[in-house]
This record gives sequence, C-alpha cells and structure tokens, in this order.
Amino acid sequence: MTTVAPAPTTRPVRPRNAWKAWLTLAIVAGITVWTGFAIGVDIPGLIRNAGNGLANLIALTQPEYGFVGETLSWLAETVQMAVIATAIASVLGLPISFLASRATNPSRPFMLAVRAVMNVVRAIPDLLYAAVLVSVVGVGALSGTMALTLFNLAIVVKLVSEALDAVDVGGQEAALAGGATWPQADRAAVLPEILPAFASQVLYTFELNIRASTVIGLVGAGGLGLLIDRVRTFYHYHELSLIILEILVLVLVLETVSSWLRRRLTG
Repeated sequence: MTTVAPAPTTRPVRPRNAWKAWLTLAIVAGITVWTGFAIGVDIPGLIRNAGNGLANLIALTQPEYGFVGETLSWLAETVQMAVIATAIASVLGLPISFLASRATNPSRPFMLAVRAVMNVVRAIPDLLYAAVLVSVVGVGALSGTMALTLFNLAIVVKLVSEALDAVDVGGQEAALAGGATWPQADRAAVLPEILPAFASQVLYTFELNIRASTVIGLVGAGGLGLLIDRVRTFYHYHELSLIILEILVLVLVLETVSSWLRRRLTG
C-alpha cells in the first residue's frame, strides 16, 4: 500500500520582480519624453489647431461619388504599374534567388556577394527610388514601374531565397550523385518543390505594389498618387475621400483573392 505525501500547507513565495517592470516602464517613458522634446512636439499647438483638423476629417467622411469617372483611368494605371512591376521582378527574382541561397549555390563567396547587393537594393525605400527616377526618366508611370520593380526584386529574392534555405535537398543530392551539374540538380529537384512558395510570395508582392504605387505617385511616379497630390493641393477633401475609399476597396478585394490563392497553392 502506497502512501500519498501530504500537500504543502504554505504557498510558494512569488518572486518580487515588479520593480523590473516599473523600471522598464520608467525608462521607456523617459525616452519617449526626451524624443518628443527633441523633435519639437507642441501639444498646445496641436490643441489650438484641432479645429482645422476636425473640419478636414469631417470632409473626409463625405466622399464625392460623382468624381468616380475621373478616377478610373488613374486607378487602372495604378493596377497596371503593380502588375508590370510584379511580373518583371518575379521573372528576374527567381534565378537570382537560387544564387542567393546557400542550398542552391555551391560558391559561398558568390552567394554572399549576391545577398549583399540585394540587401543594398532592399535598403533603399521605393519612394526614394521613385523620386530619383522621376528626375531621370520624367513624370509618369514608367518611373513608378521602374521604382516598384527594383524594390520588388529585392523583396522576392529575400523571401524566396529564405524558402530555398529550408528546402529538403535530398533530391538535389541524389541528382548531384548521379552526375548532374548544380544548375541541372536545382532545376530538376529544387525548382518543382519551391514553385508553390514562389507563387505565394509573388502574390504577396503584388499586394504590396498596389499600396506602394499609390504612394510613389505623390512624387510624380504615376498612378493614383498623382491624382491624390492634385486633389490635396486644392484642398478637395471630398474627392480625396473617394480616392481613399477606392484604394481601400481595391486593397481588400485583392488581399482576399490573394489570400485564397495562397492557401490553395501552399495547402
């Protein structure tokens, strides 16, 4: 017959670590206040100008639906820019991704060099690309498409190369053992395995492009951003509200379709 040890009559003492949380909160609050003073946050000024902001916010809740006809061509240009940039970046990004992955590129120095170049390309914001290209190519959709392509290329390579790093290389090793070259082994054994993930990343990049293409137009790179800049300049907030509503609807529809397709591809 076994005996059961009696339950302890005293509760364990809780560690007294509350001071750490309060210290962390105080440090964060101090840094926040310091940065606020550093950038010149003016709370009284914000309060004084709240009336102007409130009037603009009210205008943004009243879209001018009669303005729809004038926005359609700009909206179509935005989608076209996103489609072209995604297509070009995807075509260029797939082979570069194989060069940037340690699983598919046997030359470590070459792989690191490709990654370093892509890191530099990705570090530059798409808005900066657009601003520079507008001054070189000119105002319009071409400069915006080129800016999106550069930024997308680095994103596709980053995401796909990381997926390649995690791929099962058993088939690749078997192909190499059978006498295949590295490009042949990658094409026969790795490419079919990575295609669903690649397609998923392309769809995700396309979603990003729809959002980004409306922003880079503010510096003259085509799309809805050009129309937004014109409407904003003349304080036509009712028309601006309609444009924002159109962007919201477009993004939600594309995100829903893209999420469904990604689930089908990776499921």
